[in-house]
Amino acid sequence: MKICVIGAGAIGGLLGARLAKAGEDVSLVARGPHFEALKSHGLRFIEEDGSEFTVQPTIVGNVRDAGPQDVIVLGMKAHQVAAVVDDLRSVLTDDTIVLTAQNGIPYWYFMKHGGPHEGRTIESVDPGGVVARGIPIDRVIGSVVYPAAEIIAPGVLKHIEGNRFSISEIDGADTPRVRQLADTLRQAGFKAPITSDIRSEIWTKLWGNLSFNPISALTHATLVDICQFPMTRDLAAAMMSEAQHVGEALGISFRVSLDKRIAGAEAVGKHKTSMLQDIEQGRAPEIAALVGSIIELGTVAGIPTPHIQAVYALVSLLAKTLADEKGKLKISH
Repeated sequence: MKICVIGAGAIGGLLGARLAKAGEDVSLVARGPHFEALKSHGLRFIEEDGSEFTVQPTIVGNVRDAGPQDVIVLGMKAHQVAAVVDDLRSVLTDDTIVLTAQNGIPYWYFMKHGGPHEGRTIESVDPGGVVARGIPIDRVIGSVVYPAAEIIAPGVLKHIEGNRFSISEIDGADTPRVRQLADTLRQAGFKAPITSDIRSEIWTKLWGNLSFNPISALTHATLVDICQFPMTRDLAAAMMSEAQHVGEALGISFRVSLDKRIAGAEAVGKHKTSMLQDIEQGRAPEIAALVGSIIELGTVAGIPTPHIQAVYALVSLLAKTLADEKGKLKISH
């Protein structure tokens, strides 16, 4: 298959590397020093166990240069998607699939959803509905991303943990194209279960992300530290409880307990969340998709979210301050 991954960062690079190694015709859209390194030397991929391989996918600076594709993977962060929508049109064929691989509440959450909120735009994720209008909804397949990886140098990607990408038609239908995509991902070494209730799975993952990510960005603490410090553990639990009430009001069933979800985060150990990594590197963090969207959905559902709102205000100001100063913030020894 011809597969173009837009955003050759941690997750996009992981997908691109494994798919290219499996023999798929992969293009990666990258920029800056990472683009130059990929163009010159290919993508060097370091596995969890320290083994490594290098692949030479096609490297482009804009998706328009990739040509028609069978699959487009939106591998960037949620707030970066709108910028590529216009460029997508030139590479879409009649059968092109668009796989969304963002964290948090997706822009398409209320599309093919049914019920009183059908078609509603999530303004915190897709202001003005730019993405929703620009990508035909019938092309979209959703995913829940579980792996962790990081770029350790331009052109060099290290896999930290996890191999699972749950995927689904956003209405839960069983279709030949979602089965084919799952098979392609499995042949590349991923676990790729097809879920019939992707929104509940999105919430289960987001349940921890909406609390641990911003708390870690504000405190520079790892997951285990947040969970073992009583006050931040209680704060995370309060935020998660509010989110659970929002999700349940929108018909979501939480299949694990709140305490078990916190224990799962604690068991990951001294892991820096993606939002903390962004703050340390001076990158814009995924605040809207991971936190702001829950506040918006709380308003839709009529559920108050005071703890989430307080943390959202603090981490939003931190991000603004760093952006205004063109700075980054990291604790050093």
